[in-house]
Amino acid sequence: MRNFIEKVEKNEHLQYEEMIEASRLMFDEATELQTIADFLIALSKKGETANEVAALATVMKSFALKLNEPAGNYMDNCGTGGDGLKSFNISTTSAFVLAGAGASVAKHGNRKISSAAGSSDVLEALGIDTTISSEASMDLLAREGLTFLYAPSVHPKLKRIGQVRQQIGKPTIFNLIGPLTNPIELAAQYTGINRPDFTMEYATVLQMLGRERAIIVCGALGMDEASLAGKNSFVLVDKGDLIPFTLTPEDVGLRAAPVTAIRGGDAFENAKIMRSVLQGERSPFFDTVIFNAGVGLYANAMVGTIQEGVKLAADSILSGKALAKLESVIDFSNNARKQEVV
Repeated sequence: MRNFIEKVEKNEHLQYEEMIEASRLMFDEATELQTIADFLIALSKKGETANEVAALATVMKSFALKLNEPAGNYMDNCGTGGDGLKSFNISTTSAFVLAGAGASVAKHGNRKISSAAGSSDVLEALGIDTTISSEASMDLLAREGLTFLYAPSVHPKLKRIGQVRQQIGKPTIFNLIGPLTNPIELAAQYTGINRPDFTMEYATVLQMLGRERAIIVCGALGMDEASLAGKNSFVLVDKGDLIPFTLTPEDVGLRAAPVTAIRGGDAFENAKIMRSVLQGERSPFFDTVIFNAGVGLYANAMVGTIQEGVKLAADSILSGKALAKLESVIDFSNNARKQEVV
């Protein structure tokens, strides 16, 4: 490991195979925590590359729990988080909208890290148990076309890394790879990052990981979602092509709004916001969700344009289908919990 640290400290990028080896060493319990910290800090100072991110994601996914998912074409809409803008749980709300529109969603998520409420926190506030067994989680996916994968449960080897990240206290390469390590094979993906300078690199990573179709966004003000607050930068991964483009909310028929209009709170406050959106209450919260769900539907090739995606997302909510998905998942979770207790 020391050789890799020295190379990175000289501002030299690691080749893909070198990063594969370094990543395996990071997950090896014989490697000292301080050595892992030194490596992550050096990598962060140098600046990560597509090869390095893709290699780490590949190794981490290889250690993930095997889920035996039912046959299907699945997508994820999890972002990296870390934008510090204190928005409500946009991608979690959008997951119900996507499923209501007919997409099959396996959403990767975690508890709060940089926000007041992470995906798992708000789901639990809604009455959804994110720690149900993997068998129950896959049963939910088969029944409802939607499931939530709690990262610490599906990535057991992350525990030691978590200690190191806490010790460092600053973003590392692990802040980039959450959306890349879903243990389920994804046909499509919509994800966001808070680094406008890295969108094309991130698109390259998704291409390297085998995504035939995906969209990456870095929103206005560095939001890891499409934002109503201005111009959003995207890259479409379409088989062999990487296509950058920009969109404002007005481009898809939505009104601009400041980031302050979509501020969230704790898990219970965000659960109330989610319910208000899924019940069809028009607001910047609603428009932000249909904007992002619309992009997700386009990423999943269910519509021909993002504008069509926004309309289909609005219909998923206004028809009651998205809310019905939420209620079905809550009911399933309650039944699964009772069966596990018995």
